Amino acid sequence: MNRVIQDYRHPGLFYFLATVLPWSFWGGAAYISHSTDYQYPGQLASLLAFAGLLCAPIVAFILIYRDKRLMSDLLQRLVNLRSGKPVYWVLTLLLMPASILLAQLVSLMLGYPASQFAISEHYSFTSGVFPVWFLLIAAPMIEELAWHSYGTDCLLNRFNLMKASMLFALYWGIWHIPLSFINDYYHSNLVEGGWVYSVNFLLSMFPFVIIMNWLYFKTGRSILCAVIFHITAGYFNEIFATHPDSKVIQTALLIMVAIFIVLKEKRLFFDRLGSAPNQHQ
Repeated sequence: MNRVIQDYRHPGLFYFLATVLPWSFWGGAAYISHSTDYQYPGQLASLLAFAGLLCAPIVAFILIYRDKRLMSDLLQRLVNLRSGKPVYWVLTLLLMPASILLAQLVSLMLGYPASQFAISEHYSFTSGVFPVWFLLIAAPMIEELAWHSYGTDCLLNRFNLMKASMLFALYWGIWHIPLSFINDYYHSNLVEGGWVYSVNFLLSMFPFVIIMNWLYFKTGRSILCAVIFHITAGYFNEIFATHPDSKVIQTALLIMVAIFIVLKEKRLFFDRLGSAPNQHQ
C-alpha cells in the first residue's frame, strides 16, 4: 500500500464528526425553513446549511494539520495539473456534461421534448442568501476538500478502491438526507417530485463515485480533479431544462461507464494499492 495512504488512520473519527456536525446545523436549518417565528427563515436557514457544509473540510484539515507528512501530501495534491495523461483531464471536464446531453438525446427517442436542450431560465431550487450559481460551484469545492483530502484515503487505508467507493457512495447518499427537510432546497424538491427521483439520486452516487475515484487516481490523487468533476456534474445537470426522467437515463449511462472502467481497471479497483498511485496512471 502507498505509505502516504497508510497515514490516514482515523476513518471512524472523521466520518463520525463529518456526519454529526453537519447534521446538527442542517437540522436547525430544516426547522427554521418551515417556521413562521423568524422574519427571514429562508436566509437564516441557508446560512446554517452553509455552515454545516463547512464542517467536513474543517474536520479533515484538523486531522491533517497535526501531521506534517499529511500536510505536505495535501499541499501537493490541492492543485496538481502535472500528474496524469491529458486525456484524464479532458474526461474530468467533459464526461458529466456529455452524459446529461446524451441522456437527453436518448430521451428524445422515447418521446420526451427537445426543449430539454434549452438553457433553463430558472434553477430547480432556491438557496437563501446565496446565489444558486455560487452554491453550484462552492458546494462541490467544499465537499471535495473533505472527501478527497482525507475521506477517501482513510477508507483506502482499510479497503481496496472498489469497497471504499461503494462504502463512500452509500455514506454520501445518507449524508445528504437531512438536506431533504430544508424547505425548497434541491433535495427537498427532489423528494416532492416522487420516490423514483429520490432513489435515482441515491443510486447515481455509486457510478459517480467510481468514475470520480478512477479519475482521482489517474491524475495522481489530484483534489482539483475531484473538484472539477463534481462541479461539472452539478452545474450541467442544472443549467439545461432537463426532464427528471432524463436524469434517470443519465444514471443508467453512468452505470454502464462505471462497469466498463472497473472491468478495464481491475487491478486498480481490487488490489490494496500495493504500488504507488502513479503506477496506475
